[in-house]
Amino acid sequence: MEGRDVRGHYEELAAEYDEHWVYGPDYIPWMSGRIAEALRLGRADRIADIGSGTGLFAMEVARRLQLRHPILCVDPSEAMLSQLGATPPADLTPIVASAEDIAEGRMRLPYEQLDAMWLKESVHHVADPAHTLRGLADRLAPGGRLLVVMLPATIQYPLFEAALARFEELQPDPSVIEGHLRAAGLEADLSYVEHELRINRDKYLSMVRARYMSLLSSFDDSEIEKGIEEIRVAHPEPVLVFPDRFAFILGRRRGESS
Repeated sequence: MEGRDVRGHYEELAAEYDEHWVYGPDYIPWMSGRIAEALRLGRADRIADIGSGTGLFAMEVARRLQLRHPILCVDPSEAMLSQLGATPPADLTPIVASAEDIAEGRMRLPYEQLDAMWLKESVHHVADPAHTLRGLADRLAPGGRLLVVMLPATIQYPLFEAALARFEELQPDPSVIEGHLRAAGLEADLSYVEHELRINRDKYLSMVRARYMSLLSSFDDSEIEKGIEEIRVAHPEPVLVFPDRFAFILGRRRGESS
């Protein structure tokens, strides 16, 4: 999606990333629950979170399921993964690698095959989604599932107009991603989930200033400040309420899981 240094963006944001992503106390449990439900995760599954960042969702999934095998938290940013701590939890295994590294086999994983993997809001960072998703699909065991979680082609976030326009210009269409999974030999379907966000306006403005979305790193400081003032005028209310809608594209490899 972005033709800029995305890895550098996340390296800078790593220390504050969790603060900017935890919209409220129910957001992480809600999204983690939807991921686990869509993938029909079981305790014996070998799982990877591709583009895991700081492991927010993997940590919650692992806590819920009491898994027999650690979730592989795969991310190209060592700074993001370092937020798991010097000694990561036993049910999470950090792996510094990109989606392309896994798809191309450049990084050897602890598991020969995976029963489930998800990519949450990271597919737009992949230069060649069709090729990379095919490579990831090839890592699935029979009956394995691959879930792509992404924002739809348009969003209703209280951002400034230039940011919303750039998002719509660059965001991949979920139906195209569904087509890539089918082309990779998976049975695929597309659905949507929605969660209402309620967030203090001042906190949201600080998140925008910190460029909590990678999209915002394409704007310089003066553009961000101008955009923040635009948001202030458009949204004088102290608490912002808006829908957070996600496309869930689920692919499944034919065959029975072991």
